[in-house]
Amino acid sequence: MAPAPPPAPATPSPLVPHDAASAYGGGLPSPTPHTDAELTALLGLLTAARPRIGTVVVGHSRDAASRASAAAFVAAWAAAEERTVLATVDWPETAASWLRPAKRFAAWEPDAWVVAAAPLGWAQMSRRLRQDTTWDPARTYGFAALGDSRLPALTGAAALQGMRGVTATGGVWTIDRGWLVRHLPPPASDAP
Repeated sequence: MAPAPPPAPATPSPLVPHDAASAYGGGLPSPTPHTDAELTALLGLLTAARPRIGTVVVGHSRDAASRASAAAFVAAWAAAEERTVLATVDWPETAASWLRPAKRFAAWEPDAWVVAAAPLGWAQMSRRLRQDTTWDPARTYGFAALGDSRLPALTGAAALQGMRGVTATGGVWTIDRGWLVRHLPPPASDAP
């Protein structure tokens, strides 16, 4: 009789460690209502992307500001020809694993994902996405609430590599090698 095989190594939990969530979570701001400049900049970021983005999956946390931002984006995106919202997925700010919403969020093959969420919930969700799905942060765009330099610290340097988003004033941010880099909005034009 052959000996029993050794147990498979445990897969590390994708959840943000409790001490890190406590250290950062209390200090992270809650999402605020999006601005017109923010929505305009996000639409511009997606329409300027190459290759062309036509299909998106939108995800949001369940707070009122994130729901409203996601709804405004969906309405604006779907209003243009040749643009499709494949799905809208929401998730709680706290959960046991985030596996179910992560699988729903990544189940589609969109050109891009768009996220309106609270930073701590998105940190948890994105860690689960990286471990258990084929989701690509470099094809993911976020609203201003996610433009917080503590977000990459919560997720780990590689978890959000290449993610982009916008600020409330219309600027752009990117996540590169664990750093959140902000770019100022273009100066207002004096032309009519």
